Amino acid sequence: MKPVGIGIVGCGNISGIYLQRCAQFEFLKILACADLDLERARAAAAKNGIPTACTTDELLRNPQIEVVLNLTVPHAHGPVALAALAAGKSVYNEKPLAVSRADARKMLDLAAKKGLLVGGAPDTFLGGGHQTCRKLIDDGAIGRPVAATAFMTCHGHESWHPSPEFYYEKGGGPMFDMGPYYLTALVNLLGPVKRVTGSARISFPTRTITSQPKNGKVVTVEVPTHVAGVMDFASGAIGTIITSFDVWAAQLPRIEVYGSEGSLSVPDPNGFGGSVRLLRPGSDWQEVALTHGYADNWRGLGVADLARALRQGRKPRAGGDLTYHVLDIMHAFHDASESGRHVQMASTCERPAPLATALREGDVND
Repeated sequence: MKPVGIGIVGCGNISGIYLQRCAQFEFLKILACADLDLERARAAAAKNGIPTACTTDELLRNPQIEVVLNLTVPHAHGPVALAALAAGKSVYNEKPLAVSRADARKMLDLAAKKGLLVGGAPDTFLGGGHQTCRKLIDDGAIGRPVAATAFMTCHGHESWHPSPEFYYEKGGGPMFDMGPYYLTALVNLLGPVKRVTGSARISFPTRTITSQPKNGKVVTVEVPTHVAGVMDFASGAIGTIITSFDVWAAQLPRIEVYGSEGSLSVPDPNGFGGSVRLLRPGSDWQEVALTHGYADNWRGLGVADLARALRQGRKPRAGGDLTYHVLDIMHAFHDASESGRHVQMASTCERPAPLATALREGDVND
């Protein structure tokens, strides 16, 4: 397959693992990287053997770049992606797909008009842990899924992140920061959501950064930091979720799925591997060997799948319909809390196609 030219916009914290892993797919060719801080782009290019460090405008004018990997902060996801699509590039965004539904919808509409692809993080559901859970559910190991729970609790990121302000701005908060991992995992396992309700609050109106180099800076919180939601899946299953930046400690599972013939303990959706455990009636929890590869940190796997889809003329697994549906669900939790009612989902998607069990790492071929 002719290699797909990749341009990376945003050379911050998360870019390192993407640069490392994308280089391990022989059909991806990283041609340029860009950042508002050009020196940071130059450093990333020098460290990773990328031929060009440049501005975003220069990157978008490069005719050899077919896919823009958008690793900017959330409020830039929409504008950068729209500019890339207008320039004739397919796009893979870090999560969330965009801050607003309107920007995300514009992205999908423009991509459809121009025959381009849109995709986005997270791609952790393609890892060995979650693909094993998907296979167990598809094979009937727990019977018919009837319910699921998901929990992400911590006390925020201001104690470790060098620039944590955006976590408390519009487009941030625990639901928009970590919700994509949990909701994407649940949609992969159970299918789309048809109705939600929820409650959300800002528990602490300000946060004080204790990490360096901004130790002592006070941040005003603009978004809910504790969100609890209920989901009615189109399949009939009922799911509950809590995402919080207000909890010092908890002893909750990450994700569990409950079926008519057993229960499934699903690993942390912020990772690719992890422990998979299955309980059938009359037995204790049993560890299940992973049936799929990609159990280490393989951020960039979704980019590789989108590039392969571009060449094969198929839908990417971490594609626009899925990432938009997850964005829509997240907004719906906030909407439900503000309005005091259930919200019927206007979007839907198909469950993404599972990966084959015999894939070698470095490939995503069907």
